[in-house]
Amino acid sequence: MAEAGICSSGRTTAPGCAALTRELGGEPAGTAARMTSWLLVEHPGSWAPDVLEDVMAEAFPASRLDAARDAGLRPLLIRKPGRHARVEGASRAVYLASGRPGHRWLERLDVTGLGELAHLDLEAVAAGRHGHGEPVSGPLFLVCTHGSKDLCCAVFGRPVVAGLAQNHPGHVWEVSHVGGDRWAGNLLTVPDGYLHGSLAVTEAELVAKEALGGNVRLEQLRGRTSAESPWSQFAEIEIRGRTGLRGLDAVLAVAEEPSGDARKVLVAANERRYEVVVRRTPSTASGHSRCSARVVLSGFEAESVREV
Repeated sequence: MAEAGICSSGRTTAPGCAALTRELGGEPAGTAARMTSWLLVEHPGSWAPDVLEDVMAEAFPASRLDAARDAGLRPLLIRKPGRHARVEGASRAVYLASGRPGHRWLERLDVTGLGELAHLDLEAVAAGRHGHGEPVSGPLFLVCTHGSKDLCCAVFGRPVVAGLAQNHPGHVWEVSHVGGDRWAGNLLTVPDGYLHGSLAVTEAELVAKEALGGNVRLEQLRGRTSAESPWSQFAEIEIRGRTGLRGLDAVLAVAEEPSGDARKVLVAANERRYEVVVRRTPSTASGHSRCSARVVLSGFEAESVREV
């Protein structure tokens, strides 16, 4: 059962959205936000709800950043696990990455002021062109702990990031809001571009172990962030489950078209191709949480799968 709290008046409070989602049996497949490339800026200290917008405004005009976002770039803030005060003038790590299948890369540069980022070619990063910093080996494991956005991200994210940091020092960061609070703890692997949710510490370690071997763990996978849509994300996960393929690019949705009130997704799986008809399912369960008035769970189902 989801864990409820006790308020000062003695009444039992509703569980958080992430705890409630787990209790209701929520399935995360097909829920990853779309991201094809990343701008990750170190920002120690506490994070207010709108901290990302405030930090990015120091380096980029809003219109320029919006155009890059529209092209698939996702700006995010990162900080080292644990509590670290911000020191004026201290060097900050900045990572740039692309998660495009067959052309993934990760680069790092260090800055002392956010104004130094103004020269970055955001359009090139969004397009997947490298050459902006020093190449570094990945992957990075980014765990959302943005508790001021949603308390569940801190409650479930902090144990996960602490556990991973013990085994993978230098590769683990706390990250600002990646979307999907109800799926906390959320773990984004960069530049692989796979997002997992509803993770406990031991489960996150299994995700990291697979990623370090160049593979994707199927369990609790929300989706490949560079996929065109949630339907494509779900179709890829369905085929991974049927074929057992785990390589980063072993299963890729290559085309999608409407099919009545569903979508027909063509998925390449090594040398084979499959047509997956994906349909949204109606609400499967719902309940009240302390994070929002109501959590309503829905998802996807594979209406049919055939090799073509």
